[in-house]
Amino acid sequence: MSQIRAFRMIALAEGSSFLLLLFVAMPMKYLMGMPKVVTVVGAIHGILFLFYVGQLAKLRTTHQWDNRFSFYAFLASILPFGPFMFDKYLREKEVATN
Repeated sequence: MSQIRAFRMIALAEGSSFLLLLFVAMPMKYLMGMPKVVTVVGAIHGILFLFYVGQLAKLRTTHQWDNRFSFYAFLASILPFGPFMFDKYLREKEVATN
């Protein structure tokens, strides 16, 4: 598996965990009185976010991604649905390196 493919998988997992946190865990906390759900999902999301940023830093150096592309990749990680929209550009990078 290529490094970019692994990054794409991490990005999609991170994006999914963010949506789960926002649209499932948070409502469960505030509407159903279940704060533990946010603790668990938030921890999983935090770990995936750290993997995402670490892999982004590694790929930026390895593949010599410019500042603009790297900034957009980071920005995608903090916006809901961002990793899913940014995946198109990561697929293009993956095809270009193979």
